[in-house]
Amino acid sequence: MGIVQNQSIKNTIITFFGFGIGAINALFLYTNFLGKLHYGIVTTVLSFAHIMMPILAFGVQNTLIRFFSHYKTEKERNEFLTFLLVMPLALIIPIFLAFYAFYEPISSLWVIENPTLKPFFWLIPVVGLFMAYFEIFYAWVKIQMQSVVGNFISEVFVRLLVMVLLFAVYYDIIQKDTFVYCATLCYLVQLLVMIIYAFSIKKPVLRFVIPANVKEIVHYSFFIIVSGGVAVMLIDFDKVMIPIYKDITNNALYAVAIFISTVIAVPSRAMTQIIAPITAKLMVEQKWSELNNLYKKSAINLQVMGGFIMLMIFLNIKEIYHIIPKDYSGGIWVVFMIGLSKFYDVILGNNNSIIVNTKYYRTVLLFGIFTVVLMIVLNMIFIPLYGIEGSAFATLITVMIYNTIKLLFVVNKLKLYPFTNKTFYSFGIIILGFVLFYYWDFPFNAFINIVLKSVLIAAFYVLTNYKLAISEEFNGVVNGVLKRLKI
Repeated sequence: MGIVQNQSIKNTIITFFGFGIGAINALFLYTNFLGKLHYGIVTTVLSFAHIMMPILAFGVQNTLIRFFSHYKTEKERNEFLTFLLVMPLALIIPIFLAFYAFYEPISSLWVIENPTLKPFFWLIPVVGLFMAYFEIFYAWVKIQMQSVVGNFISEVFVRLLVMVLLFAVYYDIIQKDTFVYCATLCYLVQLLVMIIYAFSIKKPVLRFVIPANVKEIVHYSFFIIVSGGVAVMLIDFDKVMIPIYKDITNNALYAVAIFISTVIAVPSRAMTQIIAPITAKLMVEQKWSELNNLYKKSAINLQVMGGFIMLMIFLNIKEIYHIIPKDYSGGIWVVFMIGLSKFYDVILGNNNSIIVNTKYYRTVLLFGIFTVVLMIVLNMIFIPLYGIEGSAFATLITVMIYNTIKLLFVVNKLKLYPFTNKTFYSFGIIILGFVLFYYWDFPFNAFINIVLKSVLIAAFYVLTNYKLAISEEFNGVVNGVLKRLKI
């Protein structure tokens, strides 16, 4: 897989490092330094901003990747890039005007149940704007096949800034309310750093010309708003709905459980950074055999990596909850349900990249609209009844249905298949590992338990996958390690 494997490995290392910092923040610093109230407020503001991001970006982050290969001359590419930098303003300006013109009725839905959120509610579209243009400039470097530094800025840099702020709270340098404002400003700093890096890779040559295929670009961008919005809502919409029905401190408990389970998607996030533009290029060139091969390889590689992480989390979850404050306990079922939904995302490989680059992409709009409606209805039913567990259950059902629809769509329309016999062998290894190790606990300290159990799980998982040759790339990595160790 060449450049895919090379940058995917680097991105995976960076993303795991970022998640390690995020784990320290989410599981220890937020929980001990900030408290449930302000943790819940930060979670709500950032989740709401994430939902607004695809709309404010006008889908440009994907449109840039999809159409860049269509332009052959440097002049055409400069005109295209300039147009896409300006195009989001067509939505940003009216949305901001509407949000602040009708601020009271919009905010009241959340503020009535949680008045402590009121001083911070206005930040939501501002942070969404920072996030939107960050994704646009991140796409700017992706099309140049340079995703590693951008991934570092996205996954590590902003988390380090937040960590510094949390320690500032602990040492009484800033107050907790001030932390909320400063945490949102981190996304402005992240954007500025991304712009500087993007321009160092590809210096902008501003040419304000409307592209000849502007109608196609705008239509596709509207599709990305819906499809991207659906993807983000599947991640963050539950955290936005919980404060409508429950105290905002529930979002702090939910955020801890979500963070733990989201680690399963780390390999997918890392690989997608580089595989998306390659998928677009193969589809433009109509190299279907290569695309099908890439589809299968991405699916099995991500299944092996995602399955390993999922086992590590599921089999150590009881010990993990022993090492965080007891006030945040009670989210084990949330971890299981959200974890399974993330794993289903992972095993589909570059499915999403294929869909957004196919000529049938408009059809997926119907799937997206159906999914959003289903998600809202299920959350409205289950959150009042079961709280955060109900929200997780609603998310699991929605993701299962949505991903199944997308999978069948790609299989039936494009005759591309992500699964092979190795897929089912991999499922067997994961199930066997869960059965063997879930009830096997050591009578030691929680940290020691996690270390000992993880060593055993890793030995079992690596050995079985290696012997059965589930993934060529996985075996290649293992052989490389064994060679370096002279084994």
